[in-house]
Amino acid sequence: QLQASGGGLVQPGGSLRLSCAASGLIFSIKARGWYRQAPGKQRELVAGITSDGRINYADSVKGRFTISRESTKNTVYLQMNSLKPEDTAVYYCNVVTYGGDSVWGKGTQVTVSS
Repeated sequence: QLQASGGGLVQPGGSLRLSCAASGLIFSIKARGWYRQAPGKQRELVAGITSDGRINYADSVKGRFTISRESTKNTVYLQMNSLKPEDTAVYYCNVVTYGGDSVWGKGTQVTVSS
């Protein structure tokens, strides 16, 4: 129901844009977010956006990453600029519904390396 795309290999300082399209029976979306998990680390919230447009970012990505959404396509994006090696991780998109369901998409690998 969630399909993430846009990951890849990029040099430090480069940019990538991740996309996450929702399909199927996903109604009453309360919030959408991007998470990431690096090897040996816990999954962490990178950026989130609520249905009323409130946005929050992890401190480590503020000023570099931007989350946005396109409601007509039921898609959320994560624009990642000034990428650093420490941004290397598997990135996951997530949807939380008003009914309390949490839906995860398959991850997409982002590797920042020279």
